[in-house]
Amino acid sequence: MTVKVLAEAAPYEVRFAELQRRVPGVSQKMLSVTLRSLTRDGLVARRVEPTVPPRVHYRLTELGLSLETALAVVRAWAEEHMLDIDRANELHDAQPDVT
Repeated sequence: MTVKVLAEAAPYEVRFAELQRRVPGVSQKMLSVTLRSLTRDGLVARRVEPTVPPRVHYRLTELGLSLETALAVVRAWAEEHMLDIDRANELHDAQPDVT
């Protein structure tokens, strides 16, 4: 989801707080861990403005932008099969927990 939000903003940067607003339900910690991982993988570039408090900006790198097509395929698959997944979850959850 974070990559999708950054892709929508490309080629511009997005500040951390704005990313958090655009990704519903994500905690500050989870977003921070995700962005750190994406930066380490070379998919996201991070820029810090030396202000108080620091302003941190993110954008997709060329490598990150190259994911757009692959993620669109996964998104289409998920949308097509969402009802099947929901049904499987309901069947699973209805079974007694035998541990």
